[in-house]
Amino acid sequence: MRIQCLQHVPFEGPFGISDWACARGHTLAVTPLYDGAEPPGQAAFDWLVIMGGPMGVGDTAEYPWLGAEQAFIRQSIDAGKTLVGVCLGAQLIAAALGARVYRNAHKEIGWLPIELTPDGQASDLFGWLPPSFQVFHWHGDTFDLPVGALHLAGSAACAHQAFLYDGRVLGLQFHLESTPESVAGITAACAAELVPGPYVQEAARILAAAPDDYARIGQALFGILDRLPQ
Repeated sequence: MRIQCLQHVPFEGPFGISDWACARGHTLAVTPLYDGAEPPGQAAFDWLVIMGGPMGVGDTAEYPWLGAEQAFIRQSIDAGKTLVGVCLGAQLIAAALGARVYRNAHKEIGWLPIELTPDGQASDLFGWLPPSFQVFHWHGDTFDLPVGALHLAGSAACAHQAFLYDGRVLGLQFHLESTPESVAGITAACAAELVPGPYVQEAARILAAAPDDYARIGQALFGILDRLPQ
């Protein structure tokens, strides 16, 4: 299987998704949009993965490629591809499907729990996971659920943490792909966002995550990706 990954900043790459692709014998190619690269035609890939980034969906004046990217995401959905969006990627998918993306009431940064919704617990994609478990977050925006999407998970800080559209388009507000390297990278690059708040942890706490924390989210990531249409 051929996976195309859209990347918005150097420090938010596919990390654990690359590990999964390698373990399953799939190829993964990265399009660095921040460096002026353009995604390939639809015939060149089977899955589209859209990563996170500190910009917002509406920041097209500063990042003019965001508009073209959103159109490309919509084309990929209409072409019947499987999509996975992480953080900004989930927001871009939601926007491409006509949903509103906006500033959340709280920033959510650090190792904090999500809870599966009843639909999430009943789904094949998420139902094998614990009803509540700790994941890594780094976001300040949120989105309304796209019309027809299945709401899979939420949290105390952010109601819409995961959704599935048409059984093949997955939006994840949180970061299951995180590794010690990626968490160190985003903590260094986005340190200014670590302002006191009810759902914002200090850098020392974020960086002190145990190997078991990374193993747990890695297992969740692999299990979810294994269950998406291939």
